[in-house]
Formats: sequence, C-alpha cells, structure tokens
Amino acid sequence: MSGHSKWHNIQAKKGKADAAKGRIFTKLGREIAVAAKTNPNPDTNSKLADIIAKAKAANMPNDNIQRSIKKASGEMSGADYKELTYEGYGVAGSAVIIVTLTDNINRTAGDVRAILGKNGGQLGQNGCVSYNFDNKGYIVVERTVELDEDTITEIALEAGADDVVVSDDVYEIFTAPENFSEVRKYLEDKNAEMVANAPKTRRNEEEEDKIRFIQAEVAMIPQNKITLPEDKVATFEKMIDALEELDDVQNVYHNVDLPFDDEE
Repeated sequence: MSGHSKWHNIQAKKGKADAAKGRIFTKLGREIAVAAKTNPNPDTNSKLADIIAKAKAANMPNDNIQRSIKKASGEMSGADYKELTYEGYGVAGSAVIIVTLTDNINRTAGDVRAILGKNGGQLGQNGCVSYNFDNKGYIVVERTVELDEDTITEIALEAGADDVVVSDDVYEIFTAPENFSEVRKYLEDKNAEMVANAPKTRRNEEEEDKIRFIQAEVAMIPQNKITLPEDKVATFEKMIDALEELDDVQNVYHNVDLPFDDEE
C-alpha cells in the first residue's frame, strides 16, 4: 500500500490557497450554504458534514463555517445555484474537469470557454475526458512521528478505506465515494480518542490533533498523469490559476504531473 505520493503538488496547491484564503473561504462558504439550504444540521445532512470537513482541512475558521450555515436561511434562500461540471482540454492534450456552482449558466460557460481558449485549450463535450478519472473519496493526512505507517493503515482499513498510499510527508487515503463520509467520521472519532488518551505534560497542556487532515473531499482522481513539454507548463499553470480565480468555479481537476519548485 505504499507508493509515490502527490504531496508536492498538494503542497504547491496549499501554498496557492494560503495566498488567497479569502477567495477560497468564500467559495467554501457558498458550498456550505447551498448544502445547508435544505437541512442545516450536519448530523443529519451527510453532504453538509463532508463539506464542513473539507473546509476544516483548508483551515477555514469555525466562525466562518457557522456564518455560512446561517446564510442558508437568509441571503442564500432566494438564490438558485446549480452545480455544473465542464470537461475540456488544455495544451498538449491535457485533460481538465471544472466543477462550478453558479446562478448564471451562460456567464459561467462563457468564462470557462474563454479561459481555455486563451491558453491553448478548448471546452469539450460531457464525458470527453472524465473516463480517464475516477471519482473517489480522498483524504490526505500529515505524516508525523506520532502517526506511523502501520497505525494509520490499520485505522484507515478498519474505517473502510480502499487504499493507503504512503510517502515521506503524508498519507493519502482513498475510499469509494459512498464510503467517504463514514471513513472521514471514523478518522475524526479515532483522532478524538487518541487526543483524549494522550499523556499531558507541562510542555503540551493543549490538546493537539494526532490525525491532522490536510485535505478531505470526494474528488476526481486521474488514472494516469502526463508530463507536459517544458515550454507548455507555464501556459497550463496560467490556465489553471485563471480557472480557480473564477468566482463560480469550486474545483479544478487535471491529469498533469506539475513540476514542484522547492523554493516555493
């Protein structure tokens, strides 16, 4: 169950997220509010619970999360947001999937099409690239001295995960989409148990998470990644950045193995 991790790309993505927390939190807030519109209780609304977990993994403050839930009965109650997924191509035949949450389909489709076109890509038909991706529950946990490979693997498999991929920095846990909520909740409960049972010292009087989530969501995972020609990488990254900056875009998935700059 060990293998090459995507940690470098995850870390690079987190760096971008840290540089644009306001935008990231706004998008997560909208996603939470839409999910809470019909039922604001995460205990009985598994979709809302999953999105809250995703927000917490992105370090979204609890106050922001609660405000977003309250919006569901206020300003969001009259909005008609639809989740739409677009598929297309970037430079050199790269595959891109763009998940949006929008109240104006024409605006969103036009913006996505324009960004792809300006960066050597094009919008495709539904299904044109998604067959190269698997929809999976995806949980990334920080690897620490306290959380060794055997322990997290045992916990994840007990929870019902399909696979655990180990690297120097993180553990990547994969689940079937329908099992994601159950696995995530099991890990959260196990973390609470480990924290409660941890010996307290004067140097460590505050409770610290033993299972530290970096990412937790149901995502489109590419079956295989491609390496772009060196002269195409900057164009592709520019396209992805532009898509992620759109207010209507919630997630962007692709099959490119992006290089990692250790100085970032």
